[in-house]
Order: sequence, then C-alpha cells, then structure tokens
Amino acid sequence: MAEKKAGIILILSSPSGAGKTTLVKKISLRKKYKISISHTTRKPRLNERNGRDYYFVKNREFKELIKKKKFLEHAKVFKNYYGSLKENVFNK
Repeated sequence: MAEKKAGIILILSSPSGAGKTTLVKKISLRKKYKISISHTTRKPRLNERNGRDYYFVKNREFKELIKKKKFLEHAKVFKNYYGSLKENVFNK
C-alpha cells in the first residue's frame, strides 16, 4: 500500500484587486508550491489566459459543477461565480 504524504493547504483571502494573484505567483516561484487554478464565470482580463489564471466557464457549466458537488468551495462575488474544484486541490 502506498504511503500518502500529509500536505499543507494555504489559503489567501482578500478583497478583489488586493494583489492575491501577484503574491501567490511570487510565493510559488520561491517555495515551489503548486497552485490550484480556480474556475470563474467572469470574462478574462486582457493579460489572462484560460487554464493559467482561471478556468473561464459559462454560468451554466459552473452551476452544473455546483450541482454535482465538484467544488471544495465556491461563492458568487458581485455578478460572477468563483470556485475551487476538489480534484484540482487534492490531486496536485
């Protein structure tokens, strides 16, 4: 039987636009952390790419993932949904 290593989950939480993404990218480079990419229903910004910054999905797809209980956590912020898939967090 394979031995599982205990891991640490670090969560950064702050208001939109406070610099979480910048901080996470800098920390991950220095400490070799793996980053869970969240899903969102908002439109990508000019410098963002699907699968690198977020998984950009339609409302219908996001709500289907909620219904299937695929998210570790999710929330509606302003008019958009954000969430972290369980498989993206625990299978890294």
